[in-house]
Order: sequence, then C-alpha cells, then structure tokens
Amino acid sequence: MVGVEELLILILVVITALAFDFTNGFHDTGNAMATSIATGALKPKVAVTLSAVLNLVGAFLSIEVAKTVGGDVVNLDKAQGEALMLIVFAGLVGGIIWNLLTWLFGLPSSSSHALFGGLIGAALVWSMVHGFGGGGVEWGGIIAKVIIPALLAPVVAALVAAVGTKAVYRITSKAPEGSRTKGFRWGQIGSASLVSLAHGTNDAQKTMGVIFLALIAHGAVTGEDDIPFWVKASCALAIALGTYLGGWRIIRTLGKGLVEISAPQGMAAETSSAAIILTSSHLGLPLSTTHVATGSILGTGLGKKGAEVRWSVAGRMGLAWLITLPAAAAVGAACWGLGHLVGGLYGTLLIFALLVVTCTAIWLRSRRNAVDSKNVNDDWDGKQTPEAAVPETPIRETASV
Repeated sequence: MVGVEELLILILVVITALAFDFTNGFHDTGNAMATSIATGALKPKVAVTLSAVLNLVGAFLSIEVAKTVGGDVVNLDKAQGEALMLIVFAGLVGGIIWNLLTWLFGLPSSSSHALFGGLIGAALVWSMVHGFGGGGVEWGGIIAKVIIPALLAPVVAALVAAVGTKAVYRITSKAPEGSRTKGFRWGQIGSASLVSLAHGTNDAQKTMGVIFLALIAHGAVTGEDDIPFWVKASCALAIALGTYLGGWRIIRTLGKGLVEISAPQGMAAETSSAAIILTSSHLGLPLSTTHVATGSILGTGLGKKGAEVRWSVAGRMGLAWLITLPAAAAVGAACWGLGHLVGGLYGTLLIFALLVVTCTAIWLRSRRNAVDSKNVNDDWDGKQTPEAAVPETPIRETASV
C-alpha cells in the first residue's frame, strides 16, 4: 500500500477522527452545562454556545493528554505503518458507534473509554493474528492511566461535591432562599464555564492523539515530533461544533434524571468537576469527564439533606460504564477484522460506508422521540419510553441532534 492509496486511507482516518471528536462534543456537553440548564442559570442555547467557545479555547491550552493517547495505548514498537493505520481507524469507529448508541438512550457514558476500548480491541486482535499475543497493547499504560483513574474519578468527585454541598448550605443557611438561589446561579455560570474550559483541555486532546498516531503510521511525523498546529485547530473546531449542537438527551438525564438539583448543588458539582479535570489534564491523565461530572452531581444529592437521588438511573449509568470498554473493543476488533479481510483501501472504504449507514440509522431512530432545547427541562416523571433506557416524559416531535 503506497502512494495515493496510503494517502486516501490517511484522509479517511483523519475524517473519522474528527467525526469522533464531533460526537465527543455533543455527547459530553451535559458534563459542563446540564446543571446550569436545569436550575435556569443559563438558557439552553446560551449554555451550549458558551460551552462550545470555551471548549475551543481549552483545546489549545495543553497537549499532555494527547501525548498519553499517542504512546500509552498502542505499542508503537510493534504496530507501525499500514497495521497502525488500520488499528487507529477501527478504534475510532468503535468509539463513534458507542457514543451514538449511548446518546440515543440518554446515557452519559465515557467518550474517552469508548475511544480507548475501540483502540484496545483493534490492537489486541491485530496482535493476536500476528503472533504477538497481547503485546500490541500497552497494558501498563492502560491500567495506570485509564483503568485506575476511571475507578477513582467518580468516587473522588462524589466525595468532593458532597463536602462542598454541605459547606455551601451551612455557610448560607441564614441567607434568604431567593437571594441564595440568585447568587449561586451567577456562581454556576462561572463554574460551568470552567468545566467547559477543562473539557477542552482534556477531551479534544484525545482526538489529537489518534490523528498523531495516524500521521506516525503514514510516516509524516515521528513519535518525537510536536503535534502539528492543523491537528490542534481541526480537533478544537470539531469538538466545539459538536458541543454547540448540544447533546440534549444526555443533558436531560444529568440535569433532571439523576438528582433534582438546585443552584447551590449545581455550583458545587461544577466546581469539583473543574478542579479534578484540570488536575488530570496537567498530569496527562485521559480522565473521563463524564465519570467526574456524574460523580459530582451524585455527590451533591448525597450532600444535601433530603435531596432525591434516583438510584435506578445511577445504576443504568454504572452498567453503561462497565460495558463501555468491552463493547467498544468488540466493535473495534470486528472492524479491524473486516478491514484486514478485505484489505487495503477497499477494506477501509467498506468500514467507512458501514459507519455512515449505522450513524444515519441511529440519527433517524432518535427523531421518533426527539429532545431539544425546548423540552430538555420538562419534568422527569418516571415514565419509560420505547426509545430510551432511562425514564423521561413524553416529548414533542422535533428534529434535533
């Protein structure tokens, strides 16, 4: 595979990576803005616009996470050239499909783990086929920088948010309810903005990392080179555009389904999320912003006396988290197998065509029971809809992402 074929495959990989970045944006908008929308601190459209701008800015602030993705998931000593290109492509497809399926069901699962799962599945099957056993995957990096943070992040976030919630209610216990609510709504705008900025510093980096892997496979750069500016800029724009469109189904689940949240709780959740995400970005840990944000929101329910936590919804989220890595890995492995079987450019084109068909089918399915900026804050009444794995109220038919 040389010349024009190799270049076309690289272009398809880059397009697919930016498509993943786009799905990451609308899938994870709720991590920053769900509580602000739920409490009325920000109007829905204003919230997603603000979040998109700050994601764009945040994407340029750090590349530590991008370096982690580029070297701590796939063994670059064994997977090179055409093999590495197909692994990256198959992994991205696994991440995109899982992101869209969980969005359809309104489940805030981890885009990061969907991506890593897809890469692990593709790299593992390639490694087995070529006689390397499990050596195609950097298991040490996966355990230290993906698995352990995934287990700790929601727990730490919940504890920090619970303590913060208790503190803000105690400090403001003598303040009039109206004044307290108004003040914390203003505080939410600042804290939600910080989460959006933090999300850009963490999640946009992951797509930069996989594009960088593809460029290494193509021979355009080496592992020691800096990430090109065009990669940073295109990833920043893709995640910002996805964020602007708003993942309303997941915003609804986080803002209305998990905890009936008030403005002080919202500010406590967002502040704890931002602190943890920014710390992980500084350390180069590709932390799941979804795990952090969900843990923080859950913690606010635990920290406020008499607050309602819907444990059935939390349980479905937890189940989705458990199966994200293996499910995305299975898709990534299957895509790698199909691409390897057909071979070369034709195999890549076939997988790309199947991805387009699958994404279109999921989007058409979502239109049957659409959630948008107009109904995202409708009361959560516990009814189960055929299209959703979490309960929600009957919703108007509108065309919306």
